[in-house]
This record gives sequence, C-alpha cells and structure tokens, in this order.
Amino acid sequence: MTELATMDFHPQPQAGEARPWAFPAPTRGTLDNGLTVLRCHRPGQQVVAVEMLLGAPLDAEPADLDGVATIMARAFSEGTDKHSAEEFAAELERCGATLDSHADHPGVRLSLEVPVSRLPKALGLLADALRAPAFADSEVERLVRNRLDEIPHELANPARRAAKELSKELFPATSRMSRPRQGTEETVAKIDSAAVRSFYERYVRPSTATAVVVGDLTGVDLDALLGDTLGAWTGSPGQPRPVPAVTADDTGRVVIVDRPGAVQTQLLIGRVGPDRHDRVWPAQVLGTYCLGGTLTSRLDRVLREEKGYTYGVRSFGQVLRSAPDGSGASMLAISGSVDTPNTGPALEDLWTVLRTLAAEGLTDAERDVAVQNLVGVAPLKYETAAAVAGTLADQVEQHLPDDYQATLYQQLAATGTVEATAAVVSAFPVDRLVTVLVGDAGQIKEPVEALGIGEVTVVTAE
Repeated sequence: MTELATMDFHPQPQAGEARPWAFPAPTRGTLDNGLTVLRCHRPGQQVVAVEMLLGAPLDAEPADLDGVATIMARAFSEGTDKHSAEEFAAELERCGATLDSHADHPGVRLSLEVPVSRLPKALGLLADALRAPAFADSEVERLVRNRLDEIPHELANPARRAAKELSKELFPATSRMSRPRQGTEETVAKIDSAAVRSFYERYVRPSTATAVVVGDLTGVDLDALLGDTLGAWTGSPGQPRPVPAVTADDTGRVVIVDRPGAVQTQLLIGRVGPDRHDRVWPAQVLGTYCLGGTLTSRLDRVLREEKGYTYGVRSFGQVLRSAPDGSGASMLAISGSVDTPNTGPALEDLWTVLRTLAAEGLTDAERDVAVQNLVGVAPLKYETAAAVAGTLADQVEQHLPDDYQATLYQQLAATGTVEATAAVVSAFPVDRLVTVLVGDAGQIKEPVEALGIGEVTVVTAE
C-alpha cells in the first residue's frame, strides 16, 4: 500500500496591531517670489507628486473666448524658451515624468509625477513651462483644432450632453458656470496664440500660485531645489480675483434633450447646494452616500436590484467653486441611465425613494455602512502621493484649512443617522430638482408629464 504524501503549509499570516491613521498634515511656506508651497513627506513614496495651482479661474476668461484657459493649460507642455514642443516631451520622458493639466472654475492646475531621483530635472522643466512658455502659433493652432474635434464627440455622449444642459438650466446666461468649461465651437475657434499669451500674462504669476509637493523627500534639500527651479519664476505682484457669488434657479422642471430612436434615457437630476465651508457638509456627504453612493444604496436597491431598470444610479455632491464667506456652491446630483420604455416608471420610483426618505429617514444600518465605506477605506485611498497631493490642492482651491480632510473624517464618524437624514432630505427636495433627460422625446415625454414633477420642455440635440 502506497503511503500518502504529506504537505507542510506555510504558517498563516497574523494581523498586526492596528495603527491610528489620519490624513497627512502638510508644512506650509512661501518662496521669495511669492509662490506658496505646501510639502508633505510620505516615507516610501518614491514617485513624487507635484500639483501646481494657478490663479486663472474660468470667470476671468475674456468675453467670447471661453476655452482659452483650457488651451493655455494644454500649451504649457508644448515648448518653452529652451525646448521645442518635441524636445520638451522628450525631456519629460527621459526623466520618467508625466505632466497633465486642466482648467476649471477655481483656476488652472498642472499635475507632475516623477521618480524622486529625477525630481530636480522635472521641476526644472515645470519651472521653464511656467516661466517662459513658447505658445507658438503652430502649437496653439493645433491645440485649437484638437479641441474643436473633441466637442462633437462630447455632445454625442449622453452623459456629457446632460451635464451641459443642466448647467445651462441652473445658472443664468451671464454666469460662466452656465457654459461648457472648455468652451464651445464658436468660442474656441476664435482662440489664437495672442489670446493665450494675453491670458497668461494677465493671470499667471507666482504670487497667486501654489505648489503642492508630496512624496518621500528623504535626503532631498527641497528648499534649495525649489529655489533653483520654481523660485526662479518671476512675475508682477497680484491679488487673487474676488470669487463671484453663485446664483441658480432650481425650480422643479424637466428638460428633454430629444434623441429620436435612443434605446436608453440618460438621467441627470440636480440642484445647487452648499460648499465644504457649510457646517452641513459632513452630514450631507454621509446622507448622499446612503442615498446613492454605492451598489447597496437605496437608489440602486430599488431601481437596479428590485426593478432592473438600470445598471446603476448614483448620487453625489461636487464642489463647483468655494469661498470662506459662504458664497460658494456645489452641484448636488443624481445620475444614471435607464431603458427607454421604463423611463417614466424609473423616475416615478426614484421620486418615491426620495419621498420615503423624507417620511421615514435613513436606518442606523445604512449610516454604519456608509461610515465604514467612507472612513474605513481612507488609508487605502491615500496610498499614493498623487492622491494626497490632489486632495491638498483641492483644499487650497476651496480656501480650506490644511487640516480640513483629517477633520472631515472625524466629523463623518461622529455624524448620527438623524443628522444624515436631515441633510440628504434638504439636499434633494422633491419639488426643487431640475431633471435633464437625454433620450427619445416621442416615447418618454407623455409618461414623464404624467408624473407631475415639473413643467416638461423638449429641446433639440445638436
């Protein structure tokens, strides 16, 4: 009889002692040229993240030149007084760095990631881009053509088209927030290198900019390095632009962007609410997560699991522009898509969820799951230097204290079920929601009108 072979198993790993975690605190300083610097040492993070915030908000764009901030942001990596566009890209590649940029309502942001061993070279390139961008005619023309090519694709995307329409509906036509962040075909077509340079010279200077540097800075003389690179950038003194107050009309109504033959309807339901300076923000975050932040939320439980109308519906709050005096605002929204025949029933059930929430409230179990998901996973969310740098940059843009994120997690953990319920009910009142539907108006208009959730208007898709 053959003897059975035995196996030696490796000892099962045992969990170590849990260590307390808090969002990392930065050190703040200022260079001689007026540039504000936030630095955060993160041992083990060998890829350093640098976020560069420029005081060039979208509302500063000249009339009829919406999109010039976006073209400028993209043009920073298209050559300097030392390198052509091709040479600049090659130099970035040689030091293993990536440089991304975008323009939004608070301003323009450049995001650099590079191995710490190549940080001096990459910071030098970033400094050159800020100090002396080429803004060559040929490169700006190419960026404009690229942007014009992107716009039809964005309009063809139901989610992007719904977002465009919601902004147009919520904000007055005189507000920059009512128009696409990256401009329209009409405004982008007017942008040339002279317009880009004029915008740069008027709003981009170190005294109104902030650099956030996060990573393992062991052995790095960051003061000297910043002084030799970003510190060599000069510019005239300047003050940040005043933050204009946000006004919006959230009278309950429905706008259908007609797309005949569409098999799905894109939903975007929203209104304007408070920003992160408001005391209600932590409770609002918690309540909004319970409503539609995950697969186990109320909206998904009804519309996806019980009814099968959708692959998923989400609710969220997104800061648009922030100000310490309370004049800032966030977008509070519910988004998703449903099949065309069930658009009416899906909206009816969605409103039922909101009314039930107001009448019965959240449960303690829902609140506990939300806290666990929002607070418990935070250490994993901020494993990378880029994630930490991005959040610190958000805090700077939104005029928040440097310890805001750490305090927010404490507030979320301390928020009760009753507070979360009151906040989410206030965030999504059933009679103060603007509903945008991108779909086949011929099939969905009548059933939506029958719901009585507001006057229904049909517009033609571009």
